[in-house]
Amino acid sequence: MTLESAGSSSDLCLNGLVIKPGEQVLTRLVISRLPSGTVIDIPVHVFRALEPGPTVLLMAGLHGDEVNGIETIRRLIRRQLLQPLRGTILAIPILNIYGFLNFSREVPDGKDVNRSFPGNPRGSLASRVAARFMREIMPLIDYGIDFHTGGAARANISQIRCLLHQDAETDALAEAFAAPFTLHAGLRPGSLRETAMQQGRRIIVYETGESLRLDEPGIDLGIAGTFRVLQHLGMVAEAAPPARPSVVCLRSTWLRAKYAGLFHSLVHLGQYIEKGQVFGAVADPYGETSVRLESPVAGYIIGLNHMPVVNQGDALVHVGRTDSAPSRSDLGVPFEEKPAKPQDIETEEDEEAGEAPEK
Repeated sequence: MTLESAGSSSDLCLNGLVIKPGEQVLTRLVISRLPSGTVIDIPVHVFRALEPGPTVLLMAGLHGDEVNGIETIRRLIRRQLLQPLRGTILAIPILNIYGFLNFSREVPDGKDVNRSFPGNPRGSLASRVAARFMREIMPLIDYGIDFHTGGAARANISQIRCLLHQDAETDALAEAFAAPFTLHAGLRPGSLRETAMQQGRRIIVYETGESLRLDEPGIDLGIAGTFRVLQHLGMVAEAAPPARPSVVCLRSTWLRAKYAGLFHSLVHLGQYIEKGQVFGAVADPYGETSVRLESPVAGYIIGLNHMPVVNQGDALVHVGRTDSAPSRSDLGVPFEEKPAKPQDIETEEDEEAGEAPEK
C-alpha cells in the first residue's frame, strides 16, 4: 500500500486488548443495549500469523438480513480455514446485530449503517455503529472484503463490485477474487467503501443471492474467491483457480416497471440477452391486460426481482453491460430469444440506466 501497512506493528491493539503475533482471539465490541437491557455486542475474530504482513478484513452483516455473507464467514471460522501464513485476518460475521435480530436491512431507527460512515459516537444508532467500527477496526486494516446479497426480494448473481480502472490495488483484488462477474460500481457518500478509500484502505464488495435465503453455490464461490485474494496477498499458500474468467461489466442498466401489476420473468441470472429481447411481462391481476417487456440494451442478467407484485418504478432486471457480445457457444440454450409479438399486446421498453446501487 502507499501508506505504512496497518499490519506492520508487532502488537495489534483492539478493544483494549493487545494481540501478539501468532495469537487467535475472539473479542466483542459493545455497541449499546436493547430497551430490555440486553447488551448488543459485535464479535470480532482475530487470526494473527507470526510473520508480519497485511491486515485483511472479512465482514458481513452490514445489512442484517443479508445472510449469505454471514454464512460464508461462519464456515471459514468453523472449518478453521483462516490460518494466515503472514499478516492478520479480522473476521466479523455480523456488524449490524440489530438488523440480524429483526430480519432487517436497517437498524431499529430505520437508518442504513452503510450510509452512515464515518459515523458519530453521539449520533443516531446507525451512526454510532459506524463510529465504533471506524475507531476500532478501520485503523487496523489494509484491505477488506465486504459480503452482501441482493435486497427486497432481488437476487444477485455472484459478483464483485468495486471502483474499476481507477486504482491498481482495487483492480488487483477484484481480479484475484475472480467472481463470475465483476461490476464497476461508483462510491456512494456515507458508504464503507468510500470512507475506506478516503483513508487509503481498499475494500471490495462481494454480492450473491438474495436476503434471508442461503445461496449455496454463491457461498462456495465466496469462500474460493476469498482464498484467492489471500493467496494474492501472500497470506495463504494455495487457492483453487476460478472455473472461468470473470465477465467484466463497466456499465449496468436497471430495467424498471412502467406499469404496476404481476411481474412474470422470462430470463434467469447469468443469461445474456439481446437488445429488443422480451425479458418478461407485467399483467394486471384481473386477467384483462398483459404488457410484454423488451430490453432496450444487450447484456448479462446480473440481478433479478423475484417479487411478483410490482409497482411503477420497481427494479425488475439488472443488466450488466460489456463492450462486446459473447460468442454463441457462451450463451447456452436461450429462452425464446425472439418470441413472436401478438398484435393485441403492447410492448414496453424501459431505457432508464444507472450504476449498480452501492451496498
